[in-house]
Amino acid sequence: MTPVRRVLLGLLTYVVCFETVMRGLLARPAMAVAFFVCYAVTSTCEHHMFQLNSYKTTEHLRWMRRNLGVYVRLHFCAVMAPLFVILYKVGLPGQYAGSLFVMQIFINWPQKAKKPLVYTGRVKRMFFTNAVLTLSVFFLSFFITPRQQTLALALWLLSTPFVMLISNAINSPVESYINRRYIDDARRILRDMPNLIVIGVTGSYGKTSVKYFLHRLLSSKYNVLMTPGNYNTTLGVVRAIRENLRPLHEVFICEMGARNVGDIKEICGLVRPRYGVITSIGPQHLESFGSIENAASAKFELADALPDDGTLFLNGGDLNIEEHLEKWQRANSGIKIVSYSNSDDSCRYFARELEVSNAGSSFTAALKGGERKFETKLVGAHNVTNIMAAVAVADFLGVGAGEMAMDVRRLEAVPHRLQLIDRGDIIIIDDAYNSNASGARAALDVLAMFEGFKILVTPGMIELGASQDEFNRVFGAQAAHVCDFVILVGKKGTRGILAGLKDMAFPDEKICVTGGIDQAFERIGVLRVSGGFGVLRKKIILIENDLPDNY
Repeated sequence: MTPVRRVLLGLLTYVVCFETVMRGLLARPAMAVAFFVCYAVTSTCEHHMFQLNSYKTTEHLRWMRRNLGVYVRLHFCAVMAPLFVILYKVGLPGQYAGSLFVMQIFINWPQKAKKPLVYTGRVKRMFFTNAVLTLSVFFLSFFITPRQQTLALALWLLSTPFVMLISNAINSPVESYINRRYIDDARRILRDMPNLIVIGVTGSYGKTSVKYFLHRLLSSKYNVLMTPGNYNTTLGVVRAIRENLRPLHEVFICEMGARNVGDIKEICGLVRPRYGVITSIGPQHLESFGSIENAASAKFELADALPDDGTLFLNGGDLNIEEHLEKWQRANSGIKIVSYSNSDDSCRYFARELEVSNAGSSFTAALKGGERKFETKLVGAHNVTNIMAAVAVADFLGVGAGEMAMDVRRLEAVPHRLQLIDRGDIIIIDDAYNSNASGARAALDVLAMFEGFKILVTPGMIELGASQDEFNRVFGAQAAHVCDFVILVGKKGTRGILAGLKDMAFPDEKICVTGGIDQAFERIGVLRVSGGFGVLRKKIILIENDLPDNY
């Protein structure tokens, strides 16, 4: 908290606690000031979480249920219990309760966020509706006694999450109208570009990397637009089309994310892809999908949306894709299927003579015009799989082998996806983006390639439903075979990893639990590691997953 904020909060505390208690002259005005400041702070936090939960009520209610214990401890126990004691047991004046509102301000004061609240038009409209409801309750509260007023306003503050959801429900007709208008505008733009080649990319993991790699390879022949960053929802794709797609573009690469069955179908209904890439199917977002079978059905919604003359590119080394493909092909026999892999020679595109090290990777791939050797500074066999996906699509669309080889050599790691950061005395392997079981295993394989003191920093894997602890336990057991030191960020989400480490008899003195990523690096800073003859060993740090602000 900045010094300015501390001063302002100190002044507010003085007004509420000194003026109202010692003089008793400004009881209601001071309490009103405290209430509205508290409301603004609390409401901002709630809107931030709702935005991180994609404005989806079901997902937000699931988040609220998951965090119910923290909410009760921090808010109810800190405010309501003392309030009842003050008003009805001790019999002190209601103005004393103003100090409890100040306590609530301190509890809810926003911390530095990894992804701050974005004041979009939707958020501003929700704030307006929320404010109208709150002002109505505040003015009505003057028709009851001061003690009852204080209690009513405290209850309203504690109901802030539900008031926000009510505001969202009230606004839903307006939001639906605005969204339909944006979607119709995006459809119009696409309709005016009948020759645009649309490529959909989805998968439980690897889709963002494939999107970036494919954009680089296709750009040598076509004018290409890809959805930026994590714009992989319907409205994210709509925004990318309306803001960035121009008549000069020849190819549009659309990343498609999903947390529920039907999400990808909705995006496909908008962009109508002719080509589709499914990179993987695995245990990710099981909390919302419920099962891997549902996740597979969601990913294959891309395949269902392809036209009869469309082409589907599949990761032939993914067992879940192979299993679901057999069921899917019985009902869809017309669409052309092209498989790729980093090793399976039964695939149309596969890598052979694969060599991977901490300096990069090299492999040979068979293309339409013959074999070609590829070299890349990207590490890990899984990155070769992602490159093969891009090579398969680019070769199919007529990009020359020489151009592809040159671009593969120039590929950069996608930020936070096994991105290597060399700082001289330490090397950071940044794999912070939403970890999953297969990705975590691949990240440990990369860590094992390096010589040095290997440190794992992780808060564990999330959104895996009832299987979450078990997946983390397996990850902990795998880490015990590779790591020299493990830093667990937070206790609750890392219980499974700790159990897995214990299963492998990993020494307790080589395990550290911290409250955040900053504390983890403070611990790494004081960690002295030496090899033979007192020579310090280089620290190799794997950051596996970094939880968003709503976890």
